[in-house]
Amino acid sequence: MRILFVVPYVPNLIRVRPYNLIRGLIGHGHQVTVMTLSTHEEADVDRLKNYGCRVYAYDLPAWRSFMNAITAIPGKMPLQASYCWHPSLADSLIDQIQSRSNSLPFDVIHIEHLRGARYGLHLLKHLAANKVKIPVVWDSVDCITYLFEQASKLSGKQLNRWITRLELGRTRNFEAYLVRRFDRVLVTSEIDRTALVSLSSSNGKRADVTVLPNGVDLVYFQPDRTIIREEATLVVSGKMSYHANVTMVQYLVDKIMPIIWERKPGVKLWIVGKNPAREIRAMAENPAITITGTVDDIRPYLQSAAIAVAPITYGAGIQNKILEAMACATPVVTTPQAISALAVQPDRDLLVASEPADFVAKILSLLDEPDQRRNLGDYGRRFVEHNHDWEAISAQLTGVYVETCERNLD
Repeated sequence: MRILFVVPYVPNLIRVRPYNLIRGLIGHGHQVTVMTLSTHEEADVDRLKNYGCRVYAYDLPAWRSFMNAITAIPGKMPLQASYCWHPSLADSLIDQIQSRSNSLPFDVIHIEHLRGARYGLHLLKHLAANKVKIPVVWDSVDCITYLFEQASKLSGKQLNRWITRLELGRTRNFEAYLVRRFDRVLVTSEIDRTALVSLSSSNGKRADVTVLPNGVDLVYFQPDRTIIREEATLVVSGKMSYHANVTMVQYLVDKIMPIIWERKPGVKLWIVGKNPAREIRAMAENPAITITGTVDDIRPYLQSAAIAVAPITYGAGIQNKILEAMACATPVVTTPQAISALAVQPDRDLLVASEPADFVAKILSLLDEPDQRRNLGDYGRRFVEHNHDWEAISAQLTGVYVETCERNLD
């Protein structure tokens, strides 16, 4: 198949979903053209090209994103949907569609995320005006309305609560509109699917929403038995400027770690992830905490730590940080919110705790029992092998494309 893949940020090892889907599609023999926005990410663009796809990347300067957000405030479109708009990319998308006069240049168009949805609407308008039938699939990834409903109440930062409350109403209306416009909608979890379908059903037409889960690169993320794990070291990972991760780390350091340090003063905490927020950077004053910022390779931290912790208080979709730790056979302790999209068996594949005291008890139990840590890590690895292999997920996406194309012919 010939696939036009539109994503509002360069896919890479951090933006794992589009990156691995594109790799998988190419691996299955499809021709993929990627249209994206870049903020000086030439190495990531080159990596995609090396996999065999055509890549067109347009620079998105900070001033343009800022102006996009400012000009969107008086209107009804969410700031998220306006933030990544670039007229040159929009024009180039139309040029790609018109590049062959006698045949369709693509079999299917794939649009990624709420931030890319405006480009999808732009293409739909052009296709309809020119009576061109190319199915357009929108990968919502998560239901942002569902995420904002949680963040508006639970975010640890007042500014984030204010922004999500500002965005919530317009995001709810926009997502309800979007799910009725595209030929197929994708999300990562059944919870997000239910949330999106409920938005659309309240307006009459029921949306066609399919769950396409996130995976993990099982070759890249795997145990390294040559590394001796640090017996009393915990690791928490993720993009550390993201509001849900900031809230998670604050909860960990404020509510959980003080009790652990009281019981086991020698325990260390690694906070690993790019662009740590000011609140997180301030935690480095504690000598037991290491803030890494951006790292070239997260695997050594996951493979060296005794336990991966993820006390997530709110979120949407599938938590990649958990899948990556499990793929490295690192035992995971997390919260019920974090596993709502996973078919895991608690106490076998990972440990789950709702309250700080329970979270502490399970961490301390693992620190005291190396065999339990090893068994939990091994079961976690088996779980992701059986349920979250990108190879199988890419094949599933191909099936979605084929089915959507066949419907489009009716």
